[in-house]
Amino acid sequence: MRILIWHGYLLGGTGSNVYTRALAHEWSRLGHDVTIVCQDRNRERYDVGDALVVVPELPSGLLPVFVLDEYEGLRPKLLQDFTDEEIDAYVAANAAAIRELLPADRVLVNHVLLGGAVGAAAGAPFVVKAHGSELEYSMRGNERLSRLGADALERASAVYVGSAHIRGVLEDVVGHVDRVYEVPPGVDVDEFVPDDRTTALAALIAEAERDDPDGDARHPDPGNATRFAEFFASEAPTVLYFGKLIENKGVQVLFEALRGLDARAVIVGFGDYRDELEALAPPGTLFTGALEHRHLVHLLPLVDVAVVPSIFPEAFGMVAAEAAAAGVPPLVANHSGLAEVAAGIAAEYPQALRHLTSFENNDAAMLHERLAELLALPADERRELGLSARCAVEKRWSWARVAEQLLS
Repeated sequence: MRILIWHGYLLGGTGSNVYTRALAHEWSRLGHDVTIVCQDRNRERYDVGDALVVVPELPSGLLPVFVLDEYEGLRPKLLQDFTDEEIDAYVAANAAAIRELLPADRVLVNHVLLGGAVGAAAGAPFVVKAHGSELEYSMRGNERLSRLGADALERASAVYVGSAHIRGVLEDVVGHVDRVYEVPPGVDVDEFVPDDRTTALAALIAEAERDDPDGDARHPDPGNATRFAEFFASEAPTVLYFGKLIENKGVQVLFEALRGLDARAVIVGFGDYRDELEALAPPGTLFTGALEHRHLVHLLPLVDVAVVPSIFPEAFGMVAAEAAAAGVPPLVANHSGLAEVAAGIAAEYPQALRHLTSFENNDAAMLHERLAELLALPADERRELGLSARCAVEKRWSWARVAEQLLS
């Protein structure tokens, strides 16, 4: 089968970037002919199987984004600030790139906007994957964009959402949509696996030694190899956060919850809130900058709990599922798509410990209590919880299962 994936952004990072490269890898592994249309000019850095990567030129270098960030060689601009003329030019350029690659058996576009509009303009049958960021950060409350999104989705063969929460958000933002199917994102259960501490630490340090010492804020901090060796020389209780460093992700709630706990934190990610977080961080907190999956698969086995403290709705709890796959108990804010992940993991826990998967949104006191209870468990019991969490991932969220569902 020939499959085209349109993705307006990069292949590294989190969210829809992970989604794109994971699907490309899985479909390629299954023998399909896959092409990704995106803005990443460093395909060699990522495992996308045998997929071809095509990078269309953008008019005036303008890239519509939902959260402002830096993109080398491009001019990011909030989608809601794009003029109609800029939207038309962007859609036309990307639709032309798709048309040059036709025919295809499947065309999947990421994000209701501007992916849906690109798919509609390309002139071939297409399906849309709604990720949620476009809906919450750019489209909600914007009549112009909501109307544009609704028009595009009317022409889609199917619309995929990652959770019941995002199905509801989609209807709130664009109105009723036909042919909507819930297919959660996936986790690479062969990449994220439990590992022993000695092996994991050696591998993490080796990966950090490969990092570019001159990388920008989107890359790992220089000197991480030395810091990892020093930090993990002791086995103190450790809590991990990985994701964007923006206020909506709630890392400040985690820091408040850590007060008075005999635990330290590792904070992975980049974003414009980093300086404020460093000022709020408890003593001993390790900031690493952005890390890739090649780091995270080795970092996760070194920690005791992974916390997802987002105070803003999330389409799905991908980072929680990745932690669970590595055998690390996740603890997430009990709302939106995060709550659905927590429920799936809790179903595999002993009844008496199911509450240790989540805490109420923005409730640092409850997070403190849950962390204290988790970290007080004997190591063997906490390890069993982690393996139960991995079982939930294998049953519900492997990429093989997701790829199969999307093609069926």
